[in-house]
Amino acid sequence: MPEGMRQLLLLLPRVMHGLRRRSDVTATSVECTLGSRHASALSLLQDDQLTVGCLAGRLGLTLATASGIVAELERVGFVQRRSDPADRRRTIVTIVPEQRATVEEWLRAAAGPIVRVLEQLSPEERASFVKAMDLLETELEATPKM
Repeated sequence: MPEGMRQLLLLLPRVMHGLRRRSDVTATSVECTLGSRHASALSLLQDDQLTVGCLAGRLGLTLATASGIVAELERVGFVQRRSDPADRRRTIVTIVPEQRATVEEWLRAAAGPIVRVLEQLSPEERASFVKAMDLLETELEATPKM
């Protein structure tokens, strides 16, 4: 086993559990728990409006799953959906302007641990870490499930 592999195999599940636990919050207005998939969707919507299909593609999810995430975000009042005037079959999703500050605050809190750790690394170490995560994600997508 390569050096550090055992430690990594022990750390990864704990890190993933900690990230899920930290990003899961219950919206006060509705009984709905928002988690990491909601955070990913909101982070993509911060800079631009997107169609549900585009959001699904960027998140690597099915259209139905992305639509469900958008519905949950809409229920808590974070996003709004509207028909695309150019193509009524498409639905455009945007962050509700009045909720933008709340969304950004929630995303900062969810990303806080990662940001604080990355700030402790040199730019080269950060680049290596991100590259390793990207390679791991690619490998996991390419490897058949057991």
